[in-house]
Order: sequence, then C-alpha cells, then structure tokens
Amino acid sequence: MTDDPFVTHRSLLFTVAYEMLGSAVDAEDVLQESWLRWADVARDDVRDPRAYLVRIVTRQALNHLRSVSRRRESYVGEWLPEPLLTSPDVADDVELAESVSIAMLTVLETLGPTERAVFVLHEVFDVPYDEIAVAVDKSPAAVRQIAHRAKDHVAARRPRMEVVDAEHERVVAQLVAALNTGDVQGLMDVLAPDVVSVADGGGKVRGAALRPIIGADRIARYLVGGLAKTPGEVVAAPAWLNGHPGIRVELDGQLAGVVSLTIEGGRITRIFSMANPDKLGWVGTEAELAR
Repeated sequence: MTDDPFVTHRSLLFTVAYEMLGSAVDAEDVLQESWLRWADVARDDVRDPRAYLVRIVTRQALNHLRSVSRRRESYVGEWLPEPLLTSPDVADDVELAESVSIAMLTVLETLGPTERAVFVLHEVFDVPYDEIAVAVDKSPAAVRQIAHRAKDHVAARRPRMEVVDAEHERVVAQLVAALNTGDVQGLMDVLAPDVVSVADGGGKVRGAALRPIIGADRIARYLVGGLAKTPGEVVAAPAWLNGHPGIRVELDGQLAGVVSLTIEGGRITRIFSMANPDKLGWVGTEAELAR
C-alpha cells in the first residue's frame, strides 16, 4: 500500500492524458514523464496534489500532442484513436463514457492542442478556469475564450450520443450474428441508410479502406465481400470498448481488429474499425478510467 497521490490518482491522470492524446501508448509515456517530474517535487509545498498532478500531466500531454501531430499528418489512410477495453461499469457515468468514446475522441482530433486541453479539462473534469490557465500557460480570460470556442466547435461536430442500454447491446448482437454468417440483409437491418464507416489500418492491413465509405448498401457489401476474401476463419464477438458496446474480431483465433459503433434510434450511424496492429495493445486488459 502507498499513500503517494500519484498512485492514488493514477486512473484519473491516465484518463486525462488519454482524452488529450487519443492514444493509450502515448498516455502511458506521458504518465511516465509526469512521474519523473513529480518525484522531484517538494511535497510539503503542494497544497492540492490532485490539481498539481493534473497540471503536470496536462503540460506533458500538450508537449506530446504537438510532437505527434506532425507524425499523424503523414499517416496512411484514416487516423482513429487507440481503442480501450473497458468495464461495462464505465457506461454508468454517461459523461465519462461519451468523452472517451471513439466518436468523441475523433471529434477532439479536429481541435488544436491547447483547445483540446482546455475542452477536456473544463467540460469533462470540471477543472476551474484559473487552474487550467496555469496548466496551459494562458490567462484565465484567454482560457474562457478558448473554452467557448472549443465547446462550439465540438458541439457542431459531435455525434448524437444516446445512453447505452439494452437496445445498444441488441443491435451489436445482431451485427455480430450478421458478420459471422455473411448475412447481407441482416447487416442492412441494423445499418442506418446514411451510415458512415471509417477504417484505420495504418497502411499495414490489406483490404482496409483508406477513405470513409458512406451508405448502408455499400458498407454491407464491402464488409461481406471482404470477409469472403479473407483467408482463415473470421469470428466476431461482442466487447465493451471505450465505454460502449462494440465488437472484437479474431482471425484464426488471434485478435485482428475491433469495431466501435455509434447507435441512434436502434440503427448504426457510425462504424469505426481499428485494425492497425500497433493500436490493439490495450484491447486485452481492461483500462481503469476515472474522473
């Protein structure tokens, strides 16, 4: 046992870093860097360890975000956040589940680094403007303006998220059954007419679409056709990803990818398929999230 505040608040700090970066690997790197800085701090001078640690992590995440943004510009195909295996309990905190969803993290990618930090800290973690100002090295007045601008930006692009319920799990079960049987009509039954599918293979997965596919008919035939051409046995199974019901896909018993979904009115409106092997390392163990 330890009473070190870093250990006590580690799940929170990981969640902050992950939401800012969209990558669990990068979030872990940020936590490692933050721990080294925390180790050099005179603890008696810290009045609020939680706030102090969030500030350290925010600064490190901002530095990291600025460095990886150039790398993502040269990424092959669509860049999607790194998926997390989560407990179904995460869905009980509706705001947390929405904030870590693949759909929301994809929207956050359209913000600049400082805007993203301000939005995440204020909207998700309720950090006061004055504390955010210190973390991002801006005045409180400037942070308020950035927060307002970021909130409007996200509101205009965020998907309509419904509370996770039995209906979501039913739709996922139907999709899983259709994928495992190659049932085109079964797929059409759960896809919204204007559904959009985005795939992230990172240039390392044969057959992964490099651009979004739009429309239920095109997506259903693309999925069934792709499965038919895949050598080996492909099996889909339900899984909880980023606080929502999703799908785990295995090829000959080995993890090949995961699928995150946005569901509205009993139909799937967004499909996010992540198959880049470099991004699947956090699908085997449940991530501990907190806010």
